[in-house]
Amino acid sequence: MIITPPSAEEVTGHAASMYDSDTQDDGFVFAHTQVMAINPEAHEAFERLIKAVVPSIGIEVYEAATLGAARAIGSSHCLLAHGRKSLRAGVLDDAGLRAFANRDDSGFSAAEQAVIRYAEQLSTSASAMTDADAQALRDVGFSDRQIVDITLAAAARNLFSRALLALDVPVDVVPGLDPATAAALTTR
Repeated sequence: MIITPPSAEEVTGHAASMYDSDTQDDGFVFAHTQVMAINPEAHEAFERLIKAVVPSIGIEVYEAATLGAARAIGSSHCLLAHGRKSLRAGVLDDAGLRAFANRDDSGFSAAEQAVIRYAEQLSTSASAMTDADAQALRDVGFSDRQIVDITLAAAARNLFSRALLALDVPVDVVPGLDPATAAALTTR
């Protein structure tokens, strides 16, 4: 990686909070956190965006959109991090998460599966999307606000995941994941 992140001694403000959060939760600072700490204002704006979309769709749908986008992009960083978040939030169990990594979405509800398909379409060929794609979300019960927020959640994952991939940020071992699950979620 050509980017040189700031050391723990150099960070202040939001960047210091980012480092502290990782250290308190996992005992070290993730490589992706270190890189994002170079522009803590952008990271903070990203967090505000996520906090603005989750209330209307809930954590389960947010994680479905996030995991669907991350799988389509091939982002090990986000698959591992949000795989663990999904486990901790009770969205999926280890078997469901391993199945998801192998393109079996049966651990998710029918509505969440529609969100995954939508997030994958957005992540692979957004220019080919039509009203039919949003209609598929409406058909499983999502409101206009929720459809917009699902779209923003998947698009935000594209921003974050693609930035990490473009900067060749190393993928860290994510504590708390079963090794078989972690291996299934690791794309490169």
